[in-house]
Amino acid sequence: MEKLVVITGTTASGKSDIAVELALKYNAEIVSADSRQVFKGLDLGSGKITAQEMKGVPHHLLDVSEVNEFFSLADYQRLAYEAIDDILMRKGRPFLVGGTGLYINAVTDGYCLHEGKPDLILRKTIEEKPLDELTDILKQHDPEALNRVDLKNKRRVERAVEKALAGNRGEKEKEARYDTLVLGVTWPREILYERIRVRLDKRLNQGMIDEVIQLRKNGADDVFLYKLGLEYRYILMYLRGEFDSYEAFHDKLFMEIRHLAKEQMTWFRKRKDILWLDMDADPMGTACTYIDDFYLSRR
Repeated sequence: MEKLVVITGTTASGKSDIAVELALKYNAEIVSADSRQVFKGLDLGSGKITAQEMKGVPHHLLDVSEVNEFFSLADYQRLAYEAIDDILMRKGRPFLVGGTGLYINAVTDGYCLHEGKPDLILRKTIEEKPLDELTDILKQHDPEALNRVDLKNKRRVERAVEKALAGNRGEKEKEARYDTLVLGVTWPREILYERIRVRLDKRLNQGMIDEVIQLRKNGADDVFLYKLGLEYRYILMYLRGEFDSYEAFHDKLFMEIRHLAKEQMTWFRKRKDILWLDMDADPMGTACTYIDDFYLSRR
């Protein structure tokens, strides 16, 4: 199988920066694995890399969908396969980079997806139900999913119920098409939390709230923005006057991003093949050793 280097990690870990430096060294191209960066106009809120930060490294799967459009896991996998195969066909080296664990797994593990357009009436009905009722539905229609889904995360329970009622039960079939090396980027908890705070303040100062205001002016639906979660959800709530003050909004958003980082680590721990880089030591040197050995191996 062709070789694919994967660089993943928690939010605010600096994975994009190290990926660019590694891509420059190995003459690689980056395929993004971020569920919000696929949408046009979602820049500051999604932490989308800028042209200057790319340093000339080609990036794929950024800005490939319009806001308000439905973009499925199958859509992402198809486009990722196309981008990776195109890079390989040109004798290049693809790096899959991002923090959306489901996107990473869909490509590296080769999920066999056959998703069509969603039943929007069914989805709306499900979304209106409380979490406890959704859990009961899941127990009835796909009890095994109770061990796979975070039962405290309503959106994930909603999607699991939707799939179960549509007949898509059980674990996904898998057929990997690439030989993968997976490198992980994160920091000790307190350092990561400080990085999250600094990054959040920087993006707010750069105009993250104004970005949401402009998105709404340009036609972005509030339901679409709310479902994006985190920055877009809480900025939308702030603009609606659902917080007593800017400070209350800021503190809530900061706590939710911290919670996301915890969720990401829980997801990543399920992958036993991730080689975690020690960011306090020599992460670039360690990554290069792993990558050199990977490209030289015949596994």
